[in-house]
Amino acid sequence: MAWKINHSLKLKVDRFEITSDKVSLPNGEEKTFSFVDFAKGVCVLPITEDHEVLVLKQYRHSIKDWQWELPAGAIDGIDLDPLETAKRELEEETGYVAEHWLELGSFFPSPGSTSEEIYLFAAAGLTPTEQNLESSEQLEVHKMSMEDLKVMIKNGEFKHGAGLAAIIKYKYAIE
Repeated sequence: MAWKINHSLKLKVDRFEITSDKVSLPNGEEKTFSFVDFAKGVCVLPITEDHEVLVLKQYRHSIKDWQWELPAGAIDGIDLDPLETAKRELEEETGYVAEHWLELGSFFPSPGSTSEEIYLFAAAGLTPTEQNLESSEQLEVHKMSMEDLKVMIKNGEFKHGAGLAAIIKYKYAIE
């Protein structure tokens, strides 16, 4: 027997929707499960001709701190296709476009508390264009070697979940 949803309540808070479901479990017990409904998203591992990675240092208000990240963003009404969204986010955040794209699959960053799914890509054949940040985006673009990025990961300086997933998936895709 599957879980049966007896009642569902949805509450919109800014760009998030919170769902609270009262469910009957297969054993007959009733429980309430709440989670955040996120838009699906993308994350891009941009690799330069010199095998460096474009990495962002971005201010994140939710933790009131600067974070090292890879370019990423939500799949929204503008582009519903993950690859088109990835192309848009790469150009907007870094000021580069890519000639070659490698799909790396998707993952659920926190399925116990959110419905979010993030599609991962690697991008190469980069050409500079123009950065086009949203008014709430405060970030710097840095080029670094994959080795330096690995050191940052090992030292706990790079904590971007989608970025970590993209790096791992890329590593296993090219082996």
